[in-house]
Amino acid sequence: MKLYYAKGTIAIATAIALHEAGLDFEPVRLDFRAGEQTGPEYQTINPKGRVPALVTEQGILTETAAILDYIADIAPATGLRPSGPYEAAKMREAMCYLASTMHVNHAHRMRGHRWADQQSSFDDMKAKAVQTMTDSAAHVEHHLLKGPYVLGETFSLADPYLYVACSWLEGDGVTVADYPKITGFIEAMRGRASVAKVIADNMI
Repeated sequence: MKLYYAKGTIAIATAIALHEAGLDFEPVRLDFRAGEQTGPEYQTINPKGRVPALVTEQGILTETAAILDYIADIAPATGLRPSGPYEAAKMREAMCYLASTMHVNHAHRMRGHRWADQQSSFDDMKAKAVQTMTDSAAHVEHHLLKGPYVLGETFSLADPYLYVACSWLEGDGVTVADYPKITGFIEAMRGRASVAKVIADNMI
């Protein structure tokens, strides 16, 4: 498999999950500053111009949640997806929040061109991101984390997703030290070999 990613992006959640599953893959780094994600070569991989994109023997997969589900399906013994219907739904509930709300809040700081055209709008969105990401941190702290991980003691697909989202907090103006559960979660994740590997590989 081949994983297209950019440093610090949500694509790193896929890399962590692949390491957790013990699956071999070739990482291919894109330079977003140079616009490689919108260049003709990558457009043949993912015409949306986003990461991640995972090239498999069957074809190309995009969108983090779909790719994470695929990894759980091809490596079922790793238990990345809970076997119980309720626990699996709670995992996906967390992932949906991260995708639809926290990730969007973060994107408003740097990707204002997706929603507006005026510099004044970009400035407003960048300023607002401090509040919205602080709100997201509070939600994660008080409602999403049930223990060391999203599902309590059980590691799941939601945790790589959340770890990458939490890596954005400081840059978005959030004081992570104010959130002891998030701090503990980050420490727990950094203790995992999969996260140590992506850090060592300068992916995040």
